[in-house]
Amino acid sequence: MKNKGRPILAMLCASLLGLSPALGQEYFDFMPEGGKALLIQLLGHPPDTAELRQIAKARRSAEEWKDALAARTGAMSEKQLQTLVGYLAVNTPLAEETLEAAEKKGDVTAALPPDGRELAWNQCQFCHSLFTSYLVHERGVQGWLSTFETPFHREIEMIEKERETFARYSAINMPMRIEDVPEELRF
Repeated sequence: MKNKGRPILAMLCASLLGLSPALGQEYFDFMPEGGKALLIQLLGHPPDTAELRQIAKARRSAEEWKDALAARTGAMSEKQLQTLVGYLAVNTPLAEETLEAAEKKGDVTAALPPDGRELAWNQCQFCHSLFTSYLVHERGVQGWLSTFETPFHREIEMIEKERETFARYSAINMPMRIEDVPEELRF
């Protein structure tokens, strides 16, 4: 009889842990920016709808994006530039319906898919520490993609473009230096 409440307590704790990414957004800023955030910075907020539309409708490789945006990305670090062009290469072109729906809502940036930082923050913490299982690991794109082949990662609800976005972002921006991670997240 003493243990009857434990399953309920365990479920409640699991539910609260599931909310932790949403509740902890103030910690999010220590991670390198993802491609969506970098694109919005590049275009200004709110961005010119016609300009964002032009970018969203194009299909280019990362190298082609690098060339196409060269005149505007001079202030970006090499990692930021690689993160941005990797994001665009995977996530563009966007469907016309997606762009129209975002425009109707009054925020064309809502059409942009999540970037690598958002995906890592929202997916990795449900099962394990973001720090020990993600932030301090160094892998190439294929290494990060291979994590989705393990039995406990196959269940993660991410489409192929999201996995590719996550892998490219992670290969460019991880590992992080320990001192750059908030102390309360180092576990």
